[in-house]
Amino acid sequence: MAPKQVENNRAHRRPGNLVLEEGRPLLETPENHVTPRIFVAATHQNEGKTTTCLGLYHVLSTMFPHVGYIKPIGQRFVEVSGMMIDEDSVLFDSVYDTDVPIEAMSPIAIDPTFTRRYLTDPKQRSYLVDRMCRAFDRAAYAKDAIIIEGSGHAGVGSICDLSNAQVARILGSKAIIVSSGGIGRPVDEIALNKSLFDKFGVEVAGAILNKVMPDKMDVVREFAGRGLARMGVPLLAVIPEEKRLRAPNFGQVVEEVGGRWLHGEAEGKLQRIEQVIIGAMSAKDIIEHLQPGILLLCPGDRDDAILAAIAATSLSGRQAAAGIMLTHGLMPHPKLMDLINRTDLPVAICDPDSYKAASRIYSMTVKTQPQDTDKIPIIRDLVMQSVDKTVLTAALKR
Repeated sequence: MAPKQVENNRAHRRPGNLVLEEGRPLLETPENHVTPRIFVAATHQNEGKTTTCLGLYHVLSTMFPHVGYIKPIGQRFVEVSGMMIDEDSVLFDSVYDTDVPIEAMSPIAIDPTFTRRYLTDPKQRSYLVDRMCRAFDRAAYAKDAIIIEGSGHAGVGSICDLSNAQVARILGSKAIIVSSGGIGRPVDEIALNKSLFDKFGVEVAGAILNKVMPDKMDVVREFAGRGLARMGVPLLAVIPEEKRLRAPNFGQVVEEVGGRWLHGEAEGKLQRIEQVIIGAMSAKDIIEHLQPGILLLCPGDRDDAILAAIAATSLSGRQAAAGIMLTHGLMPHPKLMDLINRTDLPVAICDPDSYKAASRIYSMTVKTQPQDTDKIPIIRDLVMQSVDKTVLTAALKR
């Protein structure tokens, strides 16, 4: 891409500061009407939409040589080379070789004042649609299929006249709806979302039921499948719940509780936290509970608990736990801190007490991040084993 075009793209990052090349007509739909595409929405936040897209991308890569990805409208973004880029686009760019400029994968980022600026000047919509269509054409260029990730349920974005249903219509795509497992509730919610897609003439070509309890898989597949079939929606996949995907890493935990690192951040932040124990027990009992994947929460003045973790690490010759989170904002004795610094045991500190910290950790929403290299193979395998390729192929047909 030539430098002038890059600058024009950057000028397009914020509505109200839009610069068009002289004489360039505004697009209302993409110029690419050929590349097979599928729009992925969800019934709620945190239903596993992005995780599902990661898996679907892998499935499509086994069916087509070149697969693309775009998230037309993003709400959680990071700054990349001076541009606001959606976090999920950054994730895809790090996991897969999409061979697409990152700005084409995330053309519109909704910052905190976006809605107010838009409602002040709704005429911006035509510029936003043009930007989105041109980004789609770039993301779909030379691709055999492309995934379009929505930003939530069918109605998200309605206040800016760019709901998921409207975006799917503009980009000429059928839709897939992701919902969490069950029978009655997900079918009801898929029906509600389908009604808005129907309003805008978007075909719902499939549904994915995610996070289904393993012992309920057959029942959900049969009866939810029947309920969806009555609405004319094929069941594309039933994906089992995988606890490892819900486990945060230590770095995410530190951020969640507002903590700071005392020792071992470089390696410790990637440690997967599978269980939390509160150091309200004796040192002997703590040693019996320590194992990889365990996070110990205890006040910084619990010298016996901290020494127990240090001793367990020293005696076993390996890291006895994922780490220690010291609570109440209490620092350990300097000599004890010196012992910590001689181990490989990651240690952080936070102000909340142990029970408040544990509550925050257990209620965390865990998002897949680029550094979660241990989760990506799990996601690929889960979706690959669950997807009905016949339904997926039909969904991609123009």
